[in-house]
Amino acid sequence: MLGARMMRPALFPLPNVVAGVGWMLASGLSFVVVNGSVRHLGTALPAAEGAFIRFSFGLLFLMPALVAVLRAGIARALWPLIGLRGALHTLAVSLWFFAMARIPLAEVTAIGYLSPIVVTVGAALFLGERLALRRILAICLALVGTVIVLRPGLRAITPGHFAQLGAATCFGLSYLAAKRLSSSLPAAALVALMSATVTLGLFPFAAANWVAPSHTQVAWLALVALFATMGHYAMARAFAAAPVSVTQPVTFLQLVWASLLGVFAFGERVDPFVIAGGGLIIAAISYMTWREARIARAGVTPASGAGTA
Repeated sequence: MLGARMMRPALFPLPNVVAGVGWMLASGLSFVVVNGSVRHLGTALPAAEGAFIRFSFGLLFLMPALVAVLRAGIARALWPLIGLRGALHTLAVSLWFFAMARIPLAEVTAIGYLSPIVVTVGAALFLGERLALRRILAICLALVGTVIVLRPGLRAITPGHFAQLGAATCFGLSYLAAKRLSSSLPAAALVALMSATVTLGLFPFAAANWVAPSHTQVAWLALVALFATMGHYAMARAFAAAPVSVTQPVTFLQLVWASLLGVFAFGERVDPFVIAGGGLIIAAISYMTWREARIARAGVTPASGAGTA
């Protein structure tokens, strides 16, 4: 036991842990800026149009990576899955933009934590991964957290809530497709292709109900694209610096920051049920991540079903 304790610092040096937590904090703050900016824009632009403009700017940032990917060539067999992921992400971001303009920031954030749960369940259904009892109990805990956030029967469930539930589900399925593609394509290629397919997917929906945006609205959406890119970059750096079991719990702070931003910027009240429910969801995710980290640290090869969530 003492030997195991003495080996942990060597496995996860303190500077790496501090760096990982710092990068994850930066990622969370970036995504809070994204959420606040979209909330500020409100319903002035249709959801699909706002998402299209945001992803168009993102595509500009990622154009060098996209050109490199296309020049290298992509196996024809991968394109159906690439297209499926693009379609799922297109629907997800449209629903997310719709929800963001209609329900409090904290509720969007809390419900959004369901995406990793969708990945876990989807991996069992579509990739043949086994769900151990502990993971099933963690999923049940996350679902209890969702019920606490929504409180059906005690208050009205609005279209914004349903939209965010749909967004979390579609984001999870999109990440599941990315997990399948990651064995054949590098991370930069996945991000660039996702940005390109989502931009193309959103175009017809945005064009069908186009509202001429103001220069200010375009500038805000460019800011959204910039901070979203920064958030994903910081998250990747966090995962590279420290184990996910350390960085994952830090994501709960996004709910705290979103609640504070909602109070001070948009006059929303702090809802203790949303904080409690979101806490249960992120606790379930963190537990599953911690269990997988222990399995990896012990050098155990996961069974077909104990893969990452």
